[in-house]
Amino acid sequence: MQVDFLVIGGGIVGISTAFELTHRYPGKSIAIVDKEPDLARHQTGHNSGVIHAGVYYQPGSLKATLCKEGLAATIRFCQEHNLAYDQCGKMLVATTPLELERLSALVDRCAQNGIEAERIDGAELHRREPHIFGLGAIFVPSTGITNYAAIARTMADLVQARGGRIQLSTQVLAIREQRDRVTVATDQGDIDAARVIVCAGLMADRLARMSGIETDFRIIPFRGEYYRLPASHNAIVKHLIYPIPDPALPFLGVHLTRMIDGSVTVGPNAVLGWAREGYSHQDVNLRDLAEMFAFKGFWKVVARNYASGAEELWNSLSRKRYLKLCQKYCPELTVEDLLPNPNGVRAQAVFADGTLAHDFIIENTARTVHVCNAPSPAATSAIPIGRFIADRAAQAFAD
Repeated sequence: MQVDFLVIGGGIVGISTAFELTHRYPGKSIAIVDKEPDLARHQTGHNSGVIHAGVYYQPGSLKATLCKEGLAATIRFCQEHNLAYDQCGKMLVATTPLELERLSALVDRCAQNGIEAERIDGAELHRREPHIFGLGAIFVPSTGITNYAAIARTMADLVQARGGRIQLSTQVLAIREQRDRVTVATDQGDIDAARVIVCAGLMADRLARMSGIETDFRIIPFRGEYYRLPASHNAIVKHLIYPIPDPALPFLGVHLTRMIDGSVTVGPNAVLGWAREGYSHQDVNLRDLAEMFAFKGFWKVVARNYASGAEELWNSLSRKRYLKLCQKYCPELTVEDLLPNPNGVRAQAVFADGTLAHDFIIENTARTVHVCNAPSPAATSAIPIGRFIADRAAQAFAD
C-alpha cells in the first residue's frame, strides 16, 4: 500500500486526526491502520464517557485549551450526527472541612479557564442531590456524557465515505524514515507513506522509539476499576459527582458517573497494571513488566507514592474497602450494590525523574508526528487534537 498520509492507531484521537486530514486534503490518499480487529478497542472503548469541561487543568496548558474547545466540538458533532449526549452537569463535592477550603481554589481555576461554575452550600447540594452527602460543592453545568466509541465509529465511517482506508488486524513492526518517504513494516506487508502520524496510546513510546525519537519517558499502565450500580439506582444522582482533588495524590479518585445508557458507575481507582493492555489482576505481560522494571522513573514513582499505591491495591482487592470510597459521597450504598463493570487502562507517561506527564505531548521528525501522551481528557479533546495534529503536520512536513 502507498498513501500520502498514514495514521497509526484506531482510537478516537487517531480517527479524529484522519477525519481532519480527509477534510483538509480531499485529493490525498489517507489510511488508518490498527493492530486490533475492531476500532476503539482500548482507551476509547473503556472510558467513563464524560464530556469534560476542563475544571482541573492548569490554565494555559494544552489540556485546558483543547478540552474547552473539545467540549463544544463534541456536542456539535453529536448534534450533527444524531448521537446521544446529555449535558447533565457536574458536582465537585467537598466532604471534609479541608476539601471545603480547597473549593475556593477550584472556583478560581474555573474562572481562569473560562468555565461557568456555581458554588453552593451543603443544604443546596442536598436539595439538588438528596442521596449525596457534602459540606458544599461547585456546580459545573457544561459537563456532559456521551459514548466515545460511537463517536469514533461515526468518524471512521465519514473517513471512509471521503475515500479514506481503514486496515485492521495490522501490527506495526518497524518504522523506517527516509528522505522522501516513510516505510512502515507490518505483519500484513510494508506500507509506503509520504507522511506518518502515530496515535498509539498505550504503545506510544515504543512507536516513537521506532522512529528514532529519543524519549525520556515510558508509558506506565494504571488500571482503573469500575463498578456498576443496580438498575434500581439509576436515578440516585442527577449530575456527575466528582471529588475535590488532593494535590498530594497523582490521580483524582473514585466518583459517581451517570452513563449515557442510563446506568450509574462508581470509580475509577488507580492500580498499577501488570500489562499495558491488561484489564484484570490476572493479566500479565512479561515484556511490559521487564520494560517497566528496567525504567528508573518507575521506581521513583513507586517510592513517592508507595502509601497511596498500597491503599489503592487494598481497595481493589476488597469490595468493602472500595465501598467506603463510594460512601464518602453516597452513604446509602451497600456492598451488594457494587456490580461488575468493565475496567479501563490509563496510558500514563512517566519521565525518568519520576514525574507524571499531565499535559499532552506531541513530538515529530521530518516526516512523522507522534502523539506521545494523551491522557484524559483526550476523548473530549479529540476533535481539536486532530486539528492541532494536522496543523503540526503541516508545519513539520512543509517543504
